[in-house]
Amino acid sequence: MEYTYEPKGVCSQKMIIETDGDKVKKVTIIGGCAGNTVGVSKLIEGMKIEEAIKRLKGIPCGYKGTSCPDQLAAALEKIINEKKTNI
Repeated sequence: MEYTYEPKGVCSQKMIIETDGDKVKKVTIIGGCAGNTVGVSKLIEGMKIEEAIKRLKGIPCGYKGTSCPDQLAAALEKIINEKKTNI
């Protein structure tokens, strides 16, 4: 399943997340620091969604109080919540 998320408070503008059951299949982040966003995306591919959230949630970027990894965790949480409501 493919999901699109618009992050808030960070440099990236869009996150496209593909899932396969309870795992992250692929992540594409538009905008932001290319090396970091591509790196984070590749690191969580194949990982269980819950594990990715646990690792990424709460990571700050300078004074912003959030970051692209933190926003990715928020997107993954939204996906989990949507899946729960569609059951």
